[in-house]
This record gives sequence, C-alpha cells and structure tokens, in this order.
Amino acid sequence: MNRSRRFYLPFIHLSNPAATIALLESEEIRLETGEATMSGPRLALIFPGQGAQQPGMGRPWAGRPGWFLAERAAEVSGRDVVELLLRADEDTLRRTDNAQLATFVLEMVILHEVRHALPAAKRPVVCAGHSLGEYAALVAAGIIGFDDGVRLVTARGEAMRTACATEPGTMAVVLGLSPELVEQAAAGVRDNGGRVWVANLNSPQQSVVSGESGAVARCAEAAQALGALRIVSIPVGGAFHTPLMRPAAHAFVRAAQAAEFRPGHAPVVANVDARPHRGTDAGRSGSAQITGPVRWAESVRTMADELYCDMFVEIGPGRTLTGLARKITPQVSRLTISEPGQLVAVPAPAPSSADPSATPSLRSSSVRSAA
Repeated sequence: MNRSRRFYLPFIHLSNPAATIALLESEEIRLETGEATMSGPRLALIFPGQGAQQPGMGRPWAGRPGWFLAERAAEVSGRDVVELLLRADEDTLRRTDNAQLATFVLEMVILHEVRHALPAAKRPVVCAGHSLGEYAALVAAGIIGFDDGVRLVTARGEAMRTACATEPGTMAVVLGLSPELVEQAAAGVRDNGGRVWVANLNSPQQSVVSGESGAVARCAEAAQALGALRIVSIPVGGAFHTPLMRPAAHAFVRAAQAAEFRPGHAPVVANVDARPHRGTDAGRSGSAQITGPVRWAESVRTMADELYCDMFVEIGPGRTLTGLARKITPQVSRLTISEPGQLVAVPAPAPSSADPSATPSLRSSSVRSAA
C-alpha cells in the first residue's frame, strides 16, 4: 500500500468579506470536493498566547485574502489593529492590551487561509489555546463569532492592563524541574508571606511562576536549590494567572455576559481544567482562566490520548506550542503556520475509501515536524 502523502497549496480568495466572516463562524461546513468526500488527519488546532507577538508579524499576511479581518477588528475594537500588526515596535507590543489584540487578530487572519489550504481545519477534532489563545480556539470551534472574539479579547486586555497598574508583578520560566517541585518552591515562599504561584504548567520540565517581583525572585532561588537548570525572567508588568488578577477577572465578567456562545462544531480544551468543553460550557471559564494556572501539558495529553488527535497545527506567531507538544506527546505530528510560505507543508486530503486503511494515520506520515 502506498502510504506517501501529497502536499499542495490551494489559493482561494472570497471577494465578499461578510461571506468569509460567516465561514469563520459557520457550524455547518461540508468537507466535500466534487463527488469525492475528503478525509484527512484528526486535527487539533492550537493557538499561542501573549508573548508570541513580534514587531511586524502581520507584514507577510498584509494584502492576502484574510487581511480584511484586521480591518474589521479595527472597526469592532476601535483600535488601530493594522498599525499594531505592521508597524508597532517591541515596547508598544509589550503592553498587555496591544499584545493580546494583535496576536488574536493575526491568528484569525492565518486561520482563514489554513481553512482553505487544509479542509480538515474547517472541522477539527478539537481546538485549544494557551491563555489568550483560548479565544482564538473558541472562534475556530464555532463557539463564538469573530466580532465577539475581538470584543472579548479587547476587554480582557484592557482589564488585565488596569490590574497590572493596581497590582504590579512579574513572571519567570523555570526549566528542568518537575511541576511538583516548582509548586513546592512556590508554596514555601507563600508560607513566609510571599505572593507567588505556579501560573503555567507547560511541559514536564517547564513551568512558569507568577506573582510579586520579590516573591518571584525568592521562588526562583528556591527552585534552583531544588535542581532547576535555568530561570528565565519574562518581561511583563503583571502577575498573570494568579489571584492578583482578580480585579481583571471581575471587570471581564460584563464583556463575557454580553457575548453569544453557540454549540459550535468542536470542543475546546480549557486551560483551567484541561478538559474538553462545548458550547456555552466552553465560555464559562473566562474569568477563572485569568486568575488560574494554564494546564497546558495536561491539555495536550487530553487532545492526543483521549481525543486521538494525530496532528497538532499551531496557528499564530512563533512555534512555542509545537515545541512543547514534541516534549509532551512526541508521537503526534506537528505543523506550525506563522507565515504564508509554511502553507506549502500542509498535507493534501485523500479521497475516502471503503477500505479504512486507505487513509494513513499521520502518526506515521511523512509530514515533517515544524518543531
């Protein structure tokens, strides 16, 4: 049996922007071409969060079919999104509200093209996003519309920026230490009055601590004493994913209540519990996500081991999530799409057959890992 896979780059331009927004939000998309139903990989679409942004990250996508979504986002948010994506410098993009809005919108622009290049992306098995990326996942799953996604991300970024001014803090990556030992280090600092927590559980050997600057520094020292290989400071002004973000969570509630949550066509694995959620249930964790840890390693295992995904497609700037996936579930294929040239690595779907074995599993396919 020939188990080789073909690669192609279809290019489809929808002249009607409203129709494309409807496509992004559609819950009933047929995966058929001509008379042959197309089958493909069991995809998990994953989206990075704040910290992935880079100056000029929108330039490769400017003028392409999905770029009108950046212009639409500017109308909905009242912010100059195009400026953020094309010309904003590093300091401007470091600001929480700017970073979140720019990253989310770019992910939507890229998603528009991925859905044409890879039909299975219109009906993924599951979606997930790291922190901010969860809102891109909700749109990709059909649970919220594009406009509501822009409104929620705008409100979230503004609320978190305000909270940072009230409760300043910082974050640091701990490498080479188990999550249990990182929590032990943080708990020891809290026992002595410090305010620091484990904010991201990214992989078996990578966690992020977050809290007041002095407490984070003491936690880093304790982690090194327990055997951490390296500590990397994150240049942020807030203690994200900790109780210090409670004012932001409270402020975000009103925006979440105004959004329309739909049944959707795929579940979203939530950061707060690493479990798949559908419809309105998927939208209930927004406030808790702001103050609670991102359980990313567990989320990846849920997608691979329980939902049987055989390819992770990271959509957005950078390739952090596919790098983490390689460490957590190395048996699953990975693809990163952050620039138009990477669309050529998208595998073509194969026509369905009465013989189930005619469609090869991507666990053993020739798709090259992007991470």
